[in-house]
Amino acid sequence: MTLTRYAFIKANWHADIVDRALDGFAELIAREQIDVFDVPGAFEMPLLARDLAASGRYAAVAAAAFVVDGGIYRHDFVAQAVVDGLMRAGLETGVPILSVSLTPHHYQETAHHNAIYRAHFVEKGREAAQAALAITQTRARLAA
Repeated sequence: MTLTRYAFIKANWHADIVDRALDGFAELIAREQIDVFDVPGAFEMPLLARDLAASGRYAAVAAAAFVVDGGIYRHDFVAQAVVDGLMRAGLETGVPILSVSLTPHHYQETAHHNAIYRAHFVEKGREAAQAALAITQTRARLAA
């Protein structure tokens, strides 16, 4: 039996930007097939991704976050930990975990930058949906 449900995790930091990834994802996968989960920030995504994948309910899990330099911590450290955690969650569970986590080098909270990243997250959401569909189709063929 091929699973047709997808989980989509989104970090609440910069939600006005991050939420656009779900818009792009839903352009290719019907909203009725997507269960959406919010987490406080990017660092919380890998654990929930692992739990959702281990539930056996989802063909794939996508996780979206915008990790920027907040001045208190090294954003590159957080981004690396998140992506590594997402990869490990996928390898541990055997369920594809797709990252839509972006870390710009020089983000400034201006209308211009926000518009650029909103549009970019829509595209990255589409790419995650394409990857989810391709991976699940390939895995279904392997199982047949």
